Amino acid sequence: MTLKIMCARSMTTAVNALAGKFTRASGKELDITFATVGALQAKLAAGESADILILGAPAIAKMEQDGAIVPGSRKDIARTSIGIAVRSDASAPDISTAEAFKQALRAARVIAFSDAAVGGSAGVHLAELWGRIGMADEIKRKAMPQKSGGEVATRVAEGQADIGLTLIAEIVPIPGVRVIGKIPAPLGNDTTYAAGVSSECADQAGAAAFIAALTQPAERGVWTAAGFEWPG
Repeated sequence: MTLKIMCARSMTTAVNALAGKFTRASGKELDITFATVGALQAKLAAGESADILILGAPAIAKMEQDGAIVPGSRKDIARTSIGIAVRSDASAPDISTAEAFKQALRAARVIAFSDAAVGGSAGVHLAELWGRIGMADEIKRKAMPQKSGGEVATRVAEGQADIGLTLIAEIVPIPGVRVIGKIPAPLGNDTTYAAGVSSECADQAGAAAFIAALTQPAERGVWTAAGFEWPG
């Protein structure tokens, strides 16, 4: 039986690597849909289903509370943050404090970032942040919103944008850019992803085994290399 999985897009690299190992070890086939958390939640609202859901931790917790997730199957998987990317050969602006970060935004000619309209957690947070720090109009004049974090990092690598802001896990796989750090506190945010077995899943034991495979301590290096931190 093939296990159907809906998974947050920023986890693509790590989950694909671990999914391959799981299939080879267990013989179970996996059908994984990667998309923004917002897009996946829209699919669920429209009536689509999956055996395993890997979304933001608050969304999975609510689904468990509502009975859509098997009680006790919810488990935190990994955590990432919104990071700041520059070209690999570029000097890094000072982002050590909130004020320094704002100065770096002011100094940038063009800023690429995740588009809130796509529904990803980074884009939604950044859209709120521009207003909170009083820079919405200024950012709008130099903004290069992108549909994915990979595209944000690519625009920086190409030299079209001076800096890029998106989830660190979506910057790491792109050649030609480097992460110079997180958005400094109290302006940044961490995103913890959690997995749960759908209450509609016909192979709950197999689904639980896959979630366990994602969270094996031996796989911590896979998550770290993909731009994530171990939860907890």
